[in-house]
Amino acid sequence: MEINSALYREQLRCSVSNIDDIFDECICEAQAVMTPQGIATWLDAASRVCALGRGKELVLILLEEMPEIVRLTDESIIEDVTDMSETLSSLLQGPAINPFLTTLPAVARRLDDAELLREWLKMVTKMAEEAKEGLIPLLGKVVYLLNQLSIGGLKNWIQYGIKAYKEQPYRQGDFFSLQTADAHASLQRERHGTLYIDHERQLRLYLQAFWELDIDFRPYSLAFDTIRKPMPHLDKLGFHLPDVYDDLAGVTGIERYRAMVAHMVAHKLWSQPFLADNFSSFQHLAIETFEDARVEGILIKSYPGMRKLWLALHPIPKADECTKEYACIRHELAMLSRALLDPNHPYTSPLLLDFVEQFHTRMAIDPYDNKISTDLGVKYLAKIYNHNFRKPNVWFKDTEVTYRDDNRYLWMFLEPTDDEDDFHSDHGAEDMPSDGEQDVLPPQHYQEWDYQVQNYRPDWATVYEGIQSSNDPNIIDALLEKNQLLTKRLKKVIDLLKPQQRKRIRYQEEGDELDLDVLIRSMIEYKAGTIPDARIYQSHIKDGRDISVLLLLDLSESINEKPEGSDTTILQLSQEAVSMLAWAVEALGDPFAIAGFCSNTRHGVRYSHFKGFSESWNTEVKSRLAAMEANYSTRMGAALRHAGRYLEPRKEEKKLLLLLTDGEPSDIDVQDEKYLKDDTHMAVSELERKGITTYCITLDKNADEYVGDIFGANRYAVIDKVEQLPEKLPKLFMALTR
Repeated sequence: MEINSALYREQLRCSVSNIDDIFDECICEAQAVMTPQGIATWLDAASRVCALGRGKELVLILLEEMPEIVRLTDESIIEDVTDMSETLSSLLQGPAINPFLTTLPAVARRLDDAELLREWLKMVTKMAEEAKEGLIPLLGKVVYLLNQLSIGGLKNWIQYGIKAYKEQPYRQGDFFSLQTADAHASLQRERHGTLYIDHERQLRLYLQAFWELDIDFRPYSLAFDTIRKPMPHLDKLGFHLPDVYDDLAGVTGIERYRAMVAHMVAHKLWSQPFLADNFSSFQHLAIETFEDARVEGILIKSYPGMRKLWLALHPIPKADECTKEYACIRHELAMLSRALLDPNHPYTSPLLLDFVEQFHTRMAIDPYDNKISTDLGVKYLAKIYNHNFRKPNVWFKDTEVTYRDDNRYLWMFLEPTDDEDDFHSDHGAEDMPSDGEQDVLPPQHYQEWDYQVQNYRPDWATVYEGIQSSNDPNIIDALLEKNQLLTKRLKKVIDLLKPQQRKRIRYQEEGDELDLDVLIRSMIEYKAGTIPDARIYQSHIKDGRDISVLLLLDLSESINEKPEGSDTTILQLSQEAVSMLAWAVEALGDPFAIAGFCSNTRHGVRYSHFKGFSESWNTEVKSRLAAMEANYSTRMGAALRHAGRYLEPRKEEKKLLLLLTDGEPSDIDVQDEKYLKDDTHMAVSELERKGITTYCITLDKNADEYVGDIFGANRYAVIDKVEQLPEKLPKLFMALTR
């Protein structure tokens, strides 16, 4: 221990007295909760705080308190705390560093989550920038305030104080030290509900006593993500719960917590993730409804009183209340959910009653059979499905079951990746299959540019990507056969574009063959007693083309239309053109990928892979192109940003993102036509900064009015006659990459 302590002491660049008196004990505490890398970060943080020149006490506080803070959160918080200390110093708030560090362990205990603690750090930064006179008084009261408020309530209270006393800074100290009636009045306005932190011990005992489970609780706040609200869920990290619950429908906040925890326990004990690829999104909803009822039914057998609690929180949708102007799938499934849980439900639909009876019959035979949910869910959806379910206006009244989680735990997504950090554990699959064929990745979130506020909306658009399903590859072979004459003409052009020469790369430590000139010179140097050059190999590469291309297809609903005077849809012409292009690029040997996109509001941008860079032009790729289909709208900016993620890491000198579309950016949740155009223009600019060239091929005859503003001059081509697309697309590609 003494040797380790001495080695660690050398890493601490600080000569403040009294450090040696506490150092050994601090190291022992740190080793119990930190990795060696975490300890190194901690000692570096102490060195940085020491360099601030704010006195020895700050270093001692950081050394003594940080192990406890890490135990309550995680190691990554060390860097945030150090940055906060340096920020306070740079903002001339040095005297606030001491109370900030001193109160931090108590704040961490109260919040019990690293992300919530980071929200507190953001509040401190805001106070240091906008209400300097009130920062130290606030730090003196923060523990008391967190005993009264959720972290979201504290944020609102602080924002009120900053705004109310912005023009009266001399009164900020009185407000934030709770010396004014206004401070107490606004505090009472923010006090509501049952705080998780006040009942954490009760909930842990609840888990232990009823189910002998020891699962981490992960509280989150609803106050810090107004764009995408977090939802209760369970994953490998534990149970994610709101940090505060108001009373609802006569049920107290703590009872709501118990209802939610019991439901999550039921999933944890008796649900096995289903393979998401095997079902449509609507089927997901129906299966989730039966699975929620199945696991609750198992739990009710042991604890019958849970039915009464859950029924009190479960809405009772009125039959026939959802009209044809809305998508009623949530309404239909909410009625089914109530009927499965409530023996005295008010519904009389013969179909619903039939499936409720089937459900209870199978539950009586084997409630642990999770095929109950998939079998009945798929069948029930098939019986009730109608095209109105796809309408953008969804009926939400009396459809939210507040004690249930968001069911992400139920779905297993296949993810082809070499980077384990890419896996989102909250998708529930304990063992990810490695040989899946219909790969679906976790959603990715992208910012969008809002021209009205001249800033980005963070995490605004959600992209779901997957590998396109398959169809008969002979469809594509028939298209190529149809264009046999064009193929022969293209072949002549391809032969001219193919790299004809080999370029020698010399002075390589590893290579194809020995470079004799360098080898002889190295031997002479060796004989002369000097250190020889070890780079005695040479390699050869093809000289002439160094380009990677991603073709991105607009697969919005409009390409299902037939051009005037034609019997062929734009979709079929696109299939034909893309097949010709893929054949041509394969002959050239350029790295080439094909993907398509469509969107159903910002929450549902679909990105489909047809061909990857590493795939050759084979039967599997043809079968995906044969299954090409079009739906929904055209949220172009999000799709371009996502495509850029695949081009950016490519090693080729030139990276080309080729977009084929039939119209301007649009989506059903955006009324302002300029909004998505400006966002797409910003996406193109972002890609340009990453070294990716974007070129648009549009089939819109009126595109000249807007396409230049989005992609720039000479970065687009308009094909007026859609029927010429199969011929023009390959030629245009060759002209761009000549």
